[in-house]
Amino acid sequence: MAINRVMLAALKALSYPDIDLKRNYKLVRGVVGITHYHIRKPFYTVWDHTIDAWDHEIPVRQYFPDDGREQRNRPLLVFFHGGGWVTGNIDSYDKVCANLAKHTGHTVLSVDYRLAPEHRFPAGLEDCYLAVQEAFANAALLGTRPDQITLIGDSAGGNLAAAVSLLARDRGAICPARQILIYPATYNDHTDASPFASVRENGTDFLLTAKRIQDYMALYLAEEKDRESPYFAPLLAEDLSGQPKTLVITAAFDPLRDEGEAYGEKLRAAGNPVEIYRVEDALHGFFSLPPRFSQVRECYAVINQFLSEVSGA
Repeated sequence: MAINRVMLAALKALSYPDIDLKRNYKLVRGVVGITHYHIRKPFYTVWDHTIDAWDHEIPVRQYFPDDGREQRNRPLLVFFHGGGWVTGNIDSYDKVCANLAKHTGHTVLSVDYRLAPEHRFPAGLEDCYLAVQEAFANAALLGTRPDQITLIGDSAGGNLAAAVSLLARDRGAICPARQILIYPATYNDHTDASPFASVRENGTDFLLTAKRIQDYMALYLAEEKDRESPYFAPLLAEDLSGQPKTLVITAAFDPLRDEGEAYGEKLRAAGNPVEIYRVEDALHGFFSLPPRFSQVRECYAVINQFLSEVSGA
C-alpha cells in the first residue's frame, strides 16, 4: 500500500533535511522548536514546576483537561517526548501533550529530561526515572493515585518509558502498572546488518532514516559498551518479567516498526499482558500531527480503549 500523500506532506512539514546530525544537532534543535511551536489556547490549563535532582532541576509541565470534571483524582499520564534523545522539549511537545490531555481525559505530566550530547546516556533516563518516582511519591499533590499512573512516550520517549520500567524493577522501586510505547526505539543496530526488515524497507525513503537513527544513538551513547545495556536498548534485556501492562503502537512505514513489535512480543513471552497495534498508512512521527488526521484519531481510539480496560475509566 502506498503512503497517503496528505500524511507524507504533513509530516514533511514537521521534519527537516537529512543533514549531519553529529555536527549540526543544535541547528536541528532550533528547527524542531520553530516547526513545533504552539500558541496555547486559553482552555488548556497548565502548571509548570521543577523536580529537584540534587545537582540540577528537571522542569515538568502538567496539563489539565478542561472538560468540566473535577481535576482531582484523575488518572495521570507521565509523558516522555521523542527527538532521538537529542532534540525536543516540553515546549516543542506542548500541543501534543495538550491534545493528549484533551482526548484522553487524563492529566498529563511532561518531563523535560536532559538531552545528549551535552548529557549522554544515562542522564536523560535518570531524569525520567526520578520524575516517575516523584510522581508516585507526590501522587496526591498531582491530583491522582499511584495506581492511576501510566507511562507514555513516543520514539526516543518510548525507549525511555520502557527503560524506566526496567530500571524501576531492577532497583526494587515502585514500577508503573501501565505503559504506552508509541513507535519506540528498542534495539541497538540500524545498519544493513539489522535483523529487522523495516530498517531496510523504510530506512531511506521516509522521514526518519536509518542513518539518522544511527546518528542520534551515536550522540546519546557515553561509550560504545552502552549499546549492550538493556536500559539503552530494552530489546536486549534477558529478563523482561515483572513489566507493566503494555500497549505498543507502531507505524507501518517506520524503520522502528519491527523492533517495537518485537519488544511487545518479547514482553508477552515473559508473561506480561501486552497489546500490539500497527497503524497502517502512517510514518514515524505521525502522533505529533493534529487529531484531525485519521491516523491520529485511530491512535487515540486505541489508547483510550487500553486506558479504559486497565483503569476502569
